Amino acid sequence: MVWTWRYEKADGSVVTPAGGQEEFAGQGDAETWIGETWKQLAEDGVDNAVLLEDEKVIYSMSLHES
Repeated sequence: MVWTWRYEKADGSVVTPAGGQEEFAGQGDAETWIGETWKQLAEDGVDNAVLLEDEKVIYSMSLHES
């Protein structure tokens, strides 16, 4: 199993971050990473992050503060 994040604009189009795509061994690692980097991703134009386990969507979340 590989865990990754897919980054999207508000319209659902996919955004490729400057650093490329990170791969994680587990969900916890992926969630820790997004918790540390979400502000920079939002500044780079990412509106939503979608957590994937292989190709299966686990959940989607906004990177905008409430």
